[in-house]
Amino acid sequence: DRSHPCQALADLETIAEHVPLPEAKVAYIGDGNNVCHSLMLAGAMVGAEVRVAGPEGYQPAGDVVARATDIAANTGGSISVTQDAAAAVAGANVVYTDVWTSMGQEHEAADRIAMLMPYQVTLELFESASSDAIFMHCLPAHRGEEVVHEVIEHSRSRVFDQAENRMHS
Repeated sequence: DRSHPCQALADLETIAEHVPLPEAKVAYIGDGNNVCHSLMLAGAMVGAEVRVAGPEGYQPAGDVVARATDIAANTGGSISVTQDAAAAVAGANVVYTDVWTSMGQEHEAADRIAMLMPYQVTLELFESASSDAIFMHCLPAHRGEEVVHEVIEHSRSRVFDQAENRMHS
Protein backbone atom coordinates (compact mmCIF):
# COMPACT_ATOMS: atom_id res chain seq x y z
CA ASP A 1 0.00 0.00 0.00
CA ARG A 2 2.91 2.36 0.68
CA SER A 3 5.33 1.75 -2.19
CA HIS A 4 5.78 -0.05 -5.49
CA PRO A 5 9.55 -0.19 -6.14
CA CYS A 6 9.55 -2.72 -8.99
CA GLN A 7 7.01 -0.57 -10.82
CA ALA A 8 9.31 2.43 -10.35
CA LEU A 9 12.21 0.52 -11.93
CA ALA A 10 10.07 -0.26 -14.97
CA ASP A 11 8.97 3.38 -15.04
CA LEU A 12 12.56 4.63 -15.07
CA GLU A 13 13.41 2.21 -17.87
CA THR A 14 10.42 3.44 -19.89
CA ILE A 15 11.29 7.09 -19.28
CA ALA A 16 14.96 6.48 -20.19
CA GLU A 17 13.85 5.01 -23.52
CA HIS A 18 12.36 8.43 -24.29
CA VAL A 19 14.55 11.05 -22.57
CA PRO A 20 17.82 10.96 -20.59
CA LEU A 21 16.80 10.52 -16.96
CA PRO A 22 18.45 13.61 -15.50
CA GLU A 23 16.54 15.66 -18.09
CA ALA A 24 13.17 14.03 -17.37
CA LYS A 25 10.30 16.26 -16.29
CA VAL A 26 7.67 13.86 -14.97
CA ALA A 27 4.14 15.01 -14.12
CA TYR A 28 2.21 12.52 -11.99
CA ILE A 29 -1.49 13.44 -11.87
CA GLY A 30 -4.13 12.10 -9.46
CA ASP A 31 -3.99 9.99 -6.32
CA GLY A 32 -0.69 10.25 -4.44
CA ASN A 33 -0.59 6.51 -3.84
CA ASN A 34 2.10 3.81 -3.66
CA VAL A 35 3.03 4.22 -7.34
CA CYS A 36 3.40 7.96 -6.84
CA HIS A 37 5.56 7.45 -3.73
CA SER A 38 7.99 5.14 -5.50
CA LEU A 39 8.06 7.29 -8.63
CA MET A 40 9.03 10.34 -6.55
CA LEU A 41 11.80 8.45 -4.76
CA ALA A 42 13.15 6.80 -7.91
CA GLY A 43 12.93 10.04 -9.89
CA ALA A 44 14.80 11.87 -7.15
CA MET A 45 17.53 9.21 -7.17
CA VAL A 46 18.23 9.74 -10.88
CA GLY A 47 18.04 13.52 -10.79
CA ALA A 48 14.69 13.93 -12.52
CA GLU A 49 12.16 16.67 -11.93
CA VAL A 50 9.00 15.06 -10.52
CA ARG A 51 5.84 17.14 -10.21
CA VAL A 52 2.79 15.68 -8.47
CA ALA A 53 -0.69 17.18 -8.75
CA GLY A 54 -3.67 16.04 -6.73
CA PRO A 55 -6.39 17.40 -4.49
CA GLU A 56 -5.94 17.97 -0.79
CA GLY A 57 -6.37 14.68 1.02
CA TYR A 58 -5.10 12.70 -1.98
CA GLN A 59 -1.56 14.02 -2.15
CA PRO A 60 1.47 11.83 -1.36
CA ALA A 61 2.52 11.25 2.24
CA GLY A 62 4.51 14.14 3.69
CA ASP A 63 7.36 11.95 4.92
CA VAL A 64 7.81 10.47 1.43
CA VAL A 65 7.79 13.93 -0.13
CA ALA A 66 10.40 15.06 2.42
CA ARG A 67 12.62 12.02 1.76
CA ALA A 68 12.36 12.43 -2.02
CA THR A 69 13.15 16.15 -1.68
CA ASP A 70 16.24 15.34 0.41
CA ILE A 71 17.42 12.82 -2.17
CA ALA A 72 16.78 15.24 -5.05
CA ALA A 73 18.85 17.93 -3.32
CA ASN A 74 21.88 15.64 -3.73
CA THR A 75 21.22 14.50 -7.31
CA GLY A 76 20.15 17.71 -9.02
CA GLY A 77 16.53 16.60 -9.22
CA SER A 78 13.47 18.25 -7.76
CA ILE A 79 10.15 17.30 -6.23
CA SER A 80 7.05 19.47 -6.16
CA VAL A 81 3.50 18.83 -5.04
CA THR A 82 0.59 21.02 -6.11
CA GLN A 83 -3.16 21.00 -6.55
CA ASP A 84 -2.76 22.51 -10.04
CA ALA A 85 -2.70 19.76 -12.68
CA ALA A 86 -2.13 22.20 -15.55
CA ALA A 87 0.92 23.69 -13.83
CA ALA A 88 2.34 20.21 -13.15
CA VAL A 89 1.93 19.11 -16.77
CA ALA A 90 3.15 22.32 -18.45
CA GLY A 91 6.36 21.49 -20.32
CA ALA A 92 6.59 17.96 -18.91
CA ASN A 93 8.00 15.25 -21.16
CA VAL A 94 6.22 12.47 -19.22
CA VAL A 95 2.60 12.51 -18.05
CA TYR A 96 1.70 9.67 -15.69
CA THR A 97 -1.42 8.64 -13.83
CA ASP A 98 -2.76 5.60 -11.97
CA VAL A 99 -6.15 4.29 -10.94
CA TRP A 100 -8.02 6.33 -8.38
CA THR A 101 -9.46 3.36 -6.52
CA SER A 102 -7.04 0.57 -5.64
CA MET A 103 -7.83 -2.86 -4.23
CA GLY A 104 -9.34 -2.56 -0.77
CA GLN A 105 -10.65 0.96 -1.47
CA GLU A 106 -13.71 -0.05 -3.48
CA HIS A 107 -16.05 1.29 -0.77
CA GLU A 108 -14.50 4.75 -1.35
CA ALA A 109 -14.87 4.68 -5.15
CA ALA A 110 -17.68 7.23 -5.52
CA ASP A 111 -15.98 9.76 -3.23
CA ARG A 112 -12.62 9.23 -4.91
CA ILE A 113 -14.03 9.72 -8.39
CA ALA A 114 -15.82 12.91 -7.31
CA MET A 115 -12.66 14.36 -5.74
CA LEU A 116 -10.25 13.28 -8.47
CA MET A 117 -12.29 13.97 -11.64
CA PRO A 118 -10.68 17.43 -12.04
CA TYR A 119 -7.37 15.50 -12.30
CA GLN A 120 -8.44 13.29 -15.18
CA VAL A 121 -5.78 13.14 -17.91
CA THR A 122 -7.73 14.52 -20.83
CA LEU A 123 -6.40 15.09 -24.33
CA GLU A 124 -6.32 18.83 -23.62
CA LEU A 125 -4.24 18.32 -20.46
CA PHE A 126 -1.88 15.88 -22.21
CA GLU A 127 -1.38 18.26 -25.12
CA SER A 128 -0.33 21.02 -22.70
CA ALA A 129 2.80 19.00 -21.93
CA SER A 130 5.87 19.08 -24.16
CA SER A 131 5.07 18.38 -27.82
CA ASP A 132 6.95 15.08 -27.58
CA ALA A 133 5.63 14.06 -24.15
CA ILE A 134 4.79 10.43 -23.53
CA PHE A 135 1.88 9.08 -21.49
CA MET A 136 2.39 6.40 -18.84
CA HIS A 137 0.04 4.34 -16.65
CA CYS A 138 0.98 1.23 -14.70
CA LEU A 139 -2.26 -0.53 -15.78
CA PRO A 140 -4.92 -1.69 -15.59
CA ALA A 141 -6.56 1.61 -16.43
CA HIS A 142 -10.14 2.70 -15.84
CA ARG A 143 -10.83 4.51 -19.09
CA GLY A 144 -13.09 7.48 -18.54
CA GLU A 145 -11.94 7.87 -14.95
CA GLU A 146 -8.26 8.77 -14.49
CA VAL A 147 -7.57 8.89 -18.25
CA VAL A 148 -9.63 9.29 -21.38
CA HIS A 149 -9.52 6.80 -24.24
CA GLU A 150 -7.85 9.30 -26.62
CA VAL A 151 -4.81 9.62 -24.32
CA ILE A 152 -4.27 5.97 -23.43
CA GLU A 153 -4.53 5.10 -27.15
CA HIS A 154 -2.48 8.13 -28.25
CA SER A 155 0.49 7.55 -30.56
CA ARG A 156 2.75 8.73 -27.72
CA SER A 157 1.21 6.45 -25.10
CA ARG A 158 3.85 4.09 -23.76
CA VAL A 159 1.67 2.00 -21.45
CA PHE A 160 2.43 -1.28 -23.19
CA ASP A 161 6.18 -0.59 -23.37
CA GLN A 162 5.95 0.21 -19.67
CA ALA A 163 4.12 -3.06 -18.99
CA GLU A 164 6.79 -4.98 -20.92
CA ASN A 165 9.51 -3.25 -18.92
CA ARG A 166 8.03 -4.65 -15.72
CA MET A 167 9.22 -8.09 -16.87
CA HIS A 168 12.77 -6.77 -16.92
CA SER A 169 12.55 -4.97 -13.58
